[in-house]
Amino acid sequence: MNQPRTMVFPYVTPAAAAKAADRSELTGCPWHDVKAMLRQVSLRPTRQRMALGWLLFGKGDRHLTAEMLYEEATRAKVPVSLATIYNTLHQFTEVGLLRQAAVEGSKAYFDTNASAHHHFFVEGENELVDIPCAEVIVGKTPTPPEGFEIERVDVVVRLRRKS
Repeated sequence: MNQPRTMVFPYVTPAAAAKAADRSELTGCPWHDVKAMLRQVSLRPTRQRMALGWLLFGKGDRHLTAEMLYEEATRAKVPVSLATIYNTLHQFTEVGLLRQAAVEGSKAYFDTNASAHHHFFVEGENELVDIPCAEVIVGKTPTPPEGFEIERVDVVVRLRRKS
């Protein structure tokens, strides 16, 4: 039985590629693959979404804030406002292409690895690092209030360099 060859390229995260019903659409062309990812989650591939998707997913799994993406977009000569970046990051999160991790008050990091996992946060360096899921065992979770269910549990372990 000849099945189409399925390949995941380094600039397309496995979680994002898994969203595609037919991963044989991935071509190895970053621009085309971002367009396919957006279409698979029913987002219109506008120029700004395409450019930001290319910047986000073009470097493998990583964690960044809206401000960090804005700096990258500015360096790449992508004409986009910080508000558009925030909107796009939230849209990508809503459809499962990104995962949001709140670590410091209102500062949110967006993770291109949307699979279930936890994080180390390096204090003073503002760096988020993945913890493999098998290394964290969460005990008894609380009973949610009436009418609610637990969506997910996020563990952030804060680190600081030894003196």
